[in-house]
Amino acid sequence: MARGDDEPAGGGGLSRRSLLKAAGAGAVATALVRALAPVREFASGQELEAFLQKHYKQLSAEDKKAVFARLEAKALREYGAKVTLRDPQPEPGVKLGYALNLSVCVGCRQCAEACHRENNHDRATHGSYIRVLEMPRDSMDLARASADYDHPVPAPGKRYMPVQCHQCDKPPCVSVCPVKATWKEQDGLVVVDYDWCIGCRYCEAACPYHARRFNFARSVVPAAEVNPDQAYLSNRLRPQGVMEKCTFCLHRTREGRLPACLEACPAGARVFGNLLDPQSEIRWVLAHRRIYVLKEDVGTEPSFFYFLSE
Repeated sequence: MARGDDEPAGGGGLSRRSLLKAAGAGAVATALVRALAPVREFASGQELEAFLQKHYKQLSAEDKKAVFARLEAKALREYGAKVTLRDPQPEPGVKLGYALNLSVCVGCRQCAEACHRENNHDRATHGSYIRVLEMPRDSMDLARASADYDHPVPAPGKRYMPVQCHQCDKPPCVSVCPVKATWKEQDGLVVVDYDWCIGCRYCEAACPYHARRFNFARSVVPAAEVNPDQAYLSNRLRPQGVMEKCTFCLHRTREGRLPACLEACPAGARVFGNLLDPQSEIRWVLAHRRIYVLKEDVGTEPSFFYFLSE
């Protein structure tokens, strides 16, 4: 059964994304003709199936099985890579949190590189969900920070601050989404249904941490470099024209593994764990170290913390 006119469509082909973008350009009549052109591609069944797909929250187990099979086939067809799509669920009694030691981070960007590879980012643009800021060691003033440094690290007199999604308890990115393509899950992670996102970029404008990324073009990843271990709400190959973000590597962390960025950190600056477990390492850090919350005044109540050991 097809969607109503007030519902967003997902995937490629005939979609509300193409209709909305076209209408916004001002030439409605011409744009509608262009938006309807992909109808001829429905003969294969691939685009029609994507167009009729329900929102993630409405998918049954059988629906998910069919959707995942379609996406796996698409990855093989378009990337030449055999991938496996999964849908790991939040664990009860778990709220995932992150802490980062600013005293020992050396600014090497190995975390950003690990994110780039783990999450199947476009190789040409070298995308990542992590930015590493360099600033004077005696300051926490972001106006004096730069993410474009190009010299050996750590540099004398400098401090480094990696920034990524803070998985806020009050995420402004969620409240501004006009089609409810993004939401906060039970374990604290903010996720996106990439097949329902219309690419309006409201979430990008609302995020105070610059943690959302717009997929301007189809990601190009060599078959040999595609990470085949994928989750629908995490690191799968995303369609062009959508907003994407860090999910604390939920395809790993919901199964007891650590985020790729933490495993890659050579300085041991990162701590990850269950904020609801009083015996967890992250709870020890929050109780025994000087904690800094980035942009605390905006009231997002993040699950990402910075601390100092010096």
